[in-house]
Amino acid sequence: MKIYHKTSCITCKKTINEFQRMKVDVESRDFFKDPFTEAELKKIIKMTGKKPTELLRKRDKTYKEMKLDQNKKTDSEIIKLMVKNPGLILRPIIISKNKALVGKVDPKEIKN
Repeated sequence: MKIYHKTSCITCKKTINEFQRMKVDVESRDFFKDPFTEAELKKIIKMTGKKPTELLRKRDKTYKEMKLDQNKKTDSEIIKLMVKNPGLILRPIIISKNKALVGKVDPKEIKN
C-alpha cells in the first residue's frame, strides 16, 4: 500500500499511524518534498474515479487566491496547477491495489 502525504499534515500523520498500528506494510512519500509528475497525478486521479476539481483542497490559500471556485479551468489546467502547487491536492492519497482514496479515510475500510 502507498500513501502520498505531507509530513506536517495532521490528517496524514493520523492515517499513517493508524496503518502502522494495524501492521499494514506502508510505503509513504511526501509529495511536497518529492513532487508528482503530471503523468503520475493523472494516473492517481483516474484511479479515484473522480474529476480533478474534486481533489482540490478548497481551504488552501492558493485555491482562495486564484479564486478557483469562480475561475473555470479545464481538467488539464487543474492538473498542471496541482503539480505546480501541491498544497492544492487533497491529502492523504492512499493507493491500495488499483484504487486510490483521497482525504480522510478510515483505514479499516481498506482491504489489502
